[in-house]
Amino acid sequence: AQVLTAGVQSSLSDPRLFISYEPSTLEAPQQAPALTNLTREELLAQIQRNIHHEVLEGNVGYLRVDDLPGQEVLSELGEFLVSHVWRQLMGTSSLVLDLRHCSGGHFSGIPYVISYLYPGNTVMHVDTVYDRPSNTTTEIWTLPEVLGERYSADKDVVVLTSGHTGGVAEDIAYILKQMRRAIVVGERTEGGALDLQKLRIGQSNFFLTVPVSRSLGPLGGGGQTWEGSGVLPCVGTPAEQALEKALAILTLRRALPGVVLRLQEALQDYYTLVDRVPGLLHHLASMDYSAVVSEEDLVTKLNAGLQAVSEDPRLLVRATGPRDSSSRPETGPNESPAATPEVPTEEDARRALVDSVFQVSVLPGNVGYLRFDRFADTTVLETL
Repeated sequence: AQVLTAGVQSSLSDPRLFISYEPSTLEAPQQAPALTNLTREELLAQIQRNIHHEVLEGNVGYLRVDDLPGQEVLSELGEFLVSHVWRQLMGTSSLVLDLRHCSGGHFSGIPYVISYLYPGNTVMHVDTVYDRPSNTTTEIWTLPEVLGERYSADKDVVVLTSGHTGGVAEDIAYILKQMRRAIVVGERTEGGALDLQKLRIGQSNFFLTVPVSRSLGPLGGGGQTWEGSGVLPCVGTPAEQALEKALAILTLRRALPGVVLRLQEALQDYYTLVDRVPGLLHHLASMDYSAVVSEEDLVTKLNAGLQAVSEDPRLLVRATGPRDSSSRPETGPNESPAATPEVPTEEDARRALVDSVFQVSVLPGNVGYLRFDRFADTTVLETL
């Protein structure tokens, strides 16, 4: 089994193919009972085990899905899920979709997840799935209508992934990433398949695990797919730290409108090239901030945009550490950004202060040399 597995995986470059030897298995492996064969009460219990939600600090919605049910189950329990889960998350300011533990599910459930996060009422083709046993293809479209409300397009969504995120969950993460509807945070996903089946080889005790369904290239993939390679996160971080990282990103993104507003006010009030201010204000208002996930991203984007529009390399945005609570929030045009040093009374201390500001020497050829790296305050110069 090990030799065969190594052979097919290396020959086909497909780690999803696996051959096992199971002499204790008398019959073909039994599949878990189909969810559609369960009673409504059993379905509800199953759903509640696999779907968890809460509202975190900062009014951040959190939805963890460990197994995605298919279309029939979601149609049956749609009203329950909307009233007991989704409605509690609708009022949140942003959403974290946790797929770190989701390694299974049915692809017919994909449109339900995507549609609640898709902003428009028009339908969109998001993927096509090929099924080998039936030799058929199925197109996946967003739903024209949903029970309840869709999540506002103005609210941020973060998807958490891990190396165990597989199959249907990978497709959801990939589609939302390609739609630019979500920021994917965590680890590269498993690179699995939409449907893996375990098949007995002839009448032997050998079994072949093989992908029988294939994504033909989700939305915007240009024919590329996540199968075999996995979904690469926008922000890579160990899975156990992904939620903490996601919350930090959402905190930054909540602050974005205020940062942009204060920047616009500062340009309007202080920038000396007045004729360029309207263009700068328009640029700030129309910039796409969807890819900003860190202060460094924001600073780089702002500087590149502002300097290009103004043609002024002096226009510079910097990120600084958290300010002391007693510090001034900003300085006016006539204020020094640093506090004026107090002039000491002792002669030696005064000489040291002068030496820290001015460097004086006489060079060969009787050339006087005077260097100063900053202008001292007028009151300091008068006193000295």
